[in-house]
Amino acid sequence: MGSQSTTGNTNKIVVRSSFVESFRGCGISGIRIDKEELKKQLTMPQYLRYAMRDSIRLQDPAAGESRYISRAEGEDSAAPPCPMVVFINPRSGGRHGPALKERLQQLMSEEQVFDLLDVKPHEFVRYGLSCLEMLAGLGDSCAKETRERIRVMVAGGDGTVGWVLGCLTELRAQGREPVPPVGIIPLGTGNDLSRSFRWGGSFPFAWRSAIKRTLQRASNGTVNRLDSWRVSLSMPEGTPVDLPHCLKHSEEFSLDQGFEIEGELPEKVASYEGVYYNYFSIGMDAQVAYGFHHLRNEKPYLASGPISNKIIYSGYSCTQGWFFTPCVSDPGLRGLKNILRMHIKRANSSEWEQIAIPTSVRAIVALNLHSYGSGRNPWGKPKPEYLEKRGFVEADVADGLLEVFGLKQGWHASFVMVELISAKHLAQASAIRLEVRGGQWKNAYMQMDGEPWKQPLSKDFSTYVEIKREPFQSLVISGK
Repeated sequence: MGSQSTTGNTNKIVVRSSFVESFRGCGISGIRIDKEELKKQLTMPQYLRYAMRDSIRLQDPAAGESRYISRAEGEDSAAPPCPMVVFINPRSGGRHGPALKERLQQLMSEEQVFDLLDVKPHEFVRYGLSCLEMLAGLGDSCAKETRERIRVMVAGGDGTVGWVLGCLTELRAQGREPVPPVGIIPLGTGNDLSRSFRWGGSFPFAWRSAIKRTLQRASNGTVNRLDSWRVSLSMPEGTPVDLPHCLKHSEEFSLDQGFEIEGELPEKVASYEGVYYNYFSIGMDAQVAYGFHHLRNEKPYLASGPISNKIIYSGYSCTQGWFFTPCVSDPGLRGLKNILRMHIKRANSSEWEQIAIPTSVRAIVALNLHSYGSGRNPWGKPKPEYLEKRGFVEADVADGLLEVFGLKQGWHASFVMVELISAKHLAQASAIRLEVRGGQWKNAYMQMDGEPWKQPLSKDFSTYVEIKREPFQSLVISGK
């Protein structure tokens, strides 16, 4: 079809510093972008905007048909070169959402800018895009071209971007292609997805002028492919757990027949599934993230911007026992080896292999991108000789493999995060299965793309986490 989604090369995605990206994001390029020309390029005809709005509000794709039938004679019905919609998370780091929303509405239209508190991504997919498809089926060539060309921008952090990507990926499973590619306006604290695809590491300080440059890049940027990973979480039924929105209740998943299970399985289990794009982790890093999120929600005035967030985050991590509290004082501070068994499938292998967890490891991360914790690369850049010796390959965001590494005490993690040393390499895996059992541990902490939760543990039964690659890759616009 006539989509603009030409796929770019993902092999050389570069992580840049926040300062350089922020400066670059300011739009200081010597090229003036005309506001009215940009608006013509992005804005859909009025009847289409209203049709999508009505369909989403009434949760009925057919609700927009009346707008098509009653559109004014002679009304401009030509599809714009690059129709675009924007999702804004007003709660993301910096709280820039409301002002940014107003500015974006000036640059396209009110109906094309969605506040995530009002319109959820799955509602846009289920009703907004379905409305365009319905009108195209009635012979509306403008709706057909708009559907084929549409692109999506997400103003938020990594969790918000992943949420939108996950909803859009459902289009492939439903045979509703093309899937709109996604660009990013970084409003979060870490913004690792944004960094990886060159949209910057933080919200530009001169954002009012920069936003025009951002939309221009989003309209004509090349599109890269990105692996996505499905997490299946299974626990004894009745476990009291407050999961993030990225995990949804699902049908019970069966354990692989080739997997050795220790202990008894409960008669009934509760199962949840979700998709991530950057990292899944278990251990102390997730515990710190969980505490920080709760602190920020209880005292939102602390979340005044990415810099203050990072200062508070760093200070909070020192109170959680990662640095100073002796491990012997609390079973909850001991290494993950005490509660965790990890099996993986290597590249091009169908066999599960158990991976030994070093006693000193307090956190395990399964990383997809080259950017973690605000632009750091804890996997490092191993030399070819080392890769060959370990049976590894050079990491890439679309190679079907996760880099699995461990972090020890807080000092080790600190040296890793300033890239003085690499993390403890454990494996490269095409699939991962974790078996977690409590004993003296009452809870484990986990997170997916910056969305942490506290996982209650049972003394009698295990909790299982399985990570497998999704069959469909996501499409992300390059901000270069």
